[in-house]
Amino acid sequence: MRGSSSCGININCQECPKAVENTIIHASHPRGFHLPVQKCESNIMIFLLRGEALINSQEYAGTLLKAGEFILQAIGSKLEVLAMTDVECVCYQFNKPELFCEELYNRIMNEVTPPLIFSPLKILPELQFFLEGSKAYLSEAKICRELLSFKRKELGFILGNFYSDYELSTLVHPLSKYTTSFQYFVLENHSKVKTVEELAQLGGYTVTTFRRIFNTVFHEPVYEWMMNRRKEGIIYDLRYTDETISEICFNYGFESLPHFSNFCKKNFGASPRALRLKK
Repeated sequence: MRGSSSCGININCQECPKAVENTIIHASHPRGFHLPVQKCESNIMIFLLRGEALINSQEYAGTLLKAGEFILQAIGSKLEVLAMTDVECVCYQFNKPELFCEELYNRIMNEVTPPLIFSPLKILPELQFFLEGSKAYLSEAKICRELLSFKRKELGFILGNFYSDYELSTLVHPLSKYTTSFQYFVLENHSKVKTVEELAQLGGYTVTTFRRIFNTVFHEPVYEWMMNRRKEGIIYDLRYTDETISEICFNYGFESLPHFSNFCKKNFGASPRALRLKK
């Protein structure tokens, strides 16, 4: 977006050095859209604005999410989504539970018993106003860091002031499962590195120790796991995003388009262009 920004500079915000990857996404999908079972690599809140979607996860097994409802899936949890109708949603992705102030988070964790049965929460008018008002500028791949921080705080304020502690417990308690775990560290950081050695070093482990712990927690070799996540990411980006093939190629660390094309043909049996046409 070009124009006079909040910081007073006439600049394309996508090119601004303060721009960061947008984590509040407005999206629409047709009936039949299917997100296959996968582990969430970040915490994600799904606010359904229109339509109905079938959610399958440990907390929401076989739950029909309807327009005007929202859920949270914690990092590391498995999630499957099937659009039963045309759907429109806003998704917010985050890693650390910074959405809630520390006092509120600790109070819920210490004083509120988690629900036996998880049910989607209703989108109250105040939250609906926030979501509708945000849609206009949530289509960009990057967003001003200050604006994203402000919107995150605004969302946290709405949740903290218009929802009861018991309602928020359906969001807070699942977060606590992973935020201090080895699994959380891996899911949060694996996309930031290129090799197993770099990931081990980032966590302060020797490679041998890291491989041993990883095998115990994930039940497969770390190299194979990282390679599978890379493949899944490439397929998803080719089929479900508007990024160009060149952007996807270099985002995943390939040195050239021919190298990327050979990788896709070897692992998926088709060129990047052919894989994109299959979406």
